[in-house]
Amino acid sequence: MEFSSRARQKHARLAGDRREQYPHSLQFYLEPPTETISLVEFENFAVDRLKLLKVVENLGVSYVRGTDVYKSKLEGELRKLKFPYRALAEDDYEARRKDHISHFILRLAYCQSEDLRRWFLQQEMDLFRYRFNELTDSLMQKFLEHVNLSFEAISEDLKNELANELSASTPGFSLSKVKEQMFYKVGLADAVDLFRTRRVFIKDGFAYVPFKEIDVIVLNNYRTKLSKALALTARSLPSIQSDERLQPLLNHLSHSYVGPDYSVQKNTGKISLDQIDALSVKSFPLCMRQLHRALRDSHHLRHGGRMQYGLFLKGIGLTLEQALEFWKKEFIRGKVDADKFDKGYAYSIRHNYGKEGKRTDYTPYSCMKIIMSNPPSQGDYHGCPFRHSDPELLKQKLQSYKIPPSGITQVRHIL
Repeated sequence: MEFSSRARQKHARLAGDRREQYPHSLQFYLEPPTETISLVEFENFAVDRLKLLKVVENLGVSYVRGTDVYKSKLEGELRKLKFPYRALAEDDYEARRKDHISHFILRLAYCQSEDLRRWFLQQEMDLFRYRFNELTDSLMQKFLEHVNLSFEAISEDLKNELANELSASTPGFSLSKVKEQMFYKVGLADAVDLFRTRRVFIKDGFAYVPFKEIDVIVLNNYRTKLSKALALTARSLPSIQSDERLQPLLNHLSHSYVGPDYSVQKNTGKISLDQIDALSVKSFPLCMRQLHRALRDSHHLRHGGRMQYGLFLKGIGLTLEQALEFWKKEFIRGKVDADKFDKGYAYSIRHNYGKEGKRTDYTPYSCMKIIMSNPPSQGDYHGCPFRHSDPELLKQKLQSYKIPPSGITQVRHIL
């Protein structure tokens, strides 16, 4: 394609404006977007970022952050969903724009309660940590300057003078490594976490932070800014809630399920009733394993448990006929006779399968719905064990499931 002189100038000007708007692939999201976008783009951007944050959440549980497999899987998701993943890419304006706008959309959706804010903050922090650590040293330095965190690098003379103290106070740093690494003189208030864990040398109210540890300070700064921004956004909710176009979308996003669509009955009939006990031990998530065990032990579940577990069984392939047989046999083993089951419980099961009432074909509960709604009370077994269980009881449960001590420690650290 050929451009005239005037067209080339216009093209160059537009490219320059774009670079100025998003000079870095990474940002603190300090300025909200001001452009006009369609509701379709609004929803698509938000759903894609929510999918990404769900991946971040799952990877953080399944893999050690920073390992090669963790990084490769997260990079693949960033690439697939068209978010910035190559810091050096010159022509990624659209990806950076999407990153910027989608963050602010989810900020609106997830500022609505303390629990939503906490979840959003944690996933955005993990995503930021990965992307920051993927920057080259020179790009990292430019980013620090861009966000006004350009800490003073100490001179070679001062570093040599303090070499012994820096080596003794900085874990993993020999004298030779101290000489290779750049150190920054940082105010103690900015390096509290490093000071608290005895990872830096302190002198005269300043911490001497190696370049490889600067991410801790940047992350703390980002956390503080994002936490305050979420609180401020929450205050503006009344004006947003009056917008009939946006509020339904935001409510949907904060309670949406972005996994497989179980409403499409592609798995129907793929499992048999005699497989359920074995599957509950080998394949069920902890919340469903807990419900299954409680049902087998007491031959009954309260309404919350029946809904959560019943829709899950439907989702993994149990037909309506199988579900009626499964629940009826188990309840009859308890204190419910066949006639009482048919009159009191069968309707609810048929309703879940879209055969009664509004004829809605209900889907399994998402993790977010399980966590955020209808918390269990005494005698209930539904909910999320990681969220709703006493920590010691959860530890005992994990031990009984033969989870190794290292795994239990990792779970408790995440919680």
